[in-house]
Amino acid sequence: MKKVDTRPSEGRLPRGQRIVDGWPILDLGYQPNIPLDKWRLEVKGLVENPVILTHDDILKLPQAEVMADWHCVTTWSMYDNLWQGVLLKDILELVKPKEEGKFLYFTSYDDYSTNVPLDVAMEDDSLLVYGRNGEKLSRANGGPYRTVVSQRYAWKSAKWIKSIEVLPKDKMGYWELRGYHNNADYRYNERYS
Repeated sequence: MKKVDTRPSEGRLPRGQRIVDGWPILDLGYQPNIPLDKWRLEVKGLVENPVILTHDDILKLPQAEVMADWHCVTTWSMYDNLWQGVLLKDILELVKPKEEGKFLYFTSYDDYSTNVPLDVAMEDDSLLVYGRNGEKLSRANGGPYRTVVSQRYAWKSAKWIKSIEVLPKDKMGYWELRGYHNNADYRYNERYS
């Protein structure tokens, strides 16, 4: 199992943020209930080997534990999250993005969507996760699977993940189309466009 610690050594709390003890629940007003045996992740688009992955398929991939802080545009931050799952770069290695593939577009079972550049997804703090701090993800927190891209504000981390599409050009997702900053790097306070 790969173990990574991505927490900064200093300056952990970004401007405008506050530490919370619990995990705030934010959604679009609907929390889909996806039984683990029915959950599927389709990885498609500009890839050599498109796949549809099941829970069992995910468990056969290299597993990772990543310690990371996490920040939400709504001003909460959680320190010391130990995420369990698979690095997105290991999933991308499986499907082999084509050279013209530069962006990822995530869609969820609740019709949420978001986007990140391919190079952001290749970092060690970008994961497909099924657990946090040794516990399975709850339905309210995006279980059975969600993405976590901890170097960006939390809206870039899609709950109830259903598909990942590799695209040649950027495609804005749900919040990006509603005025949120497309890059969403918390270190630069990139909240709104």
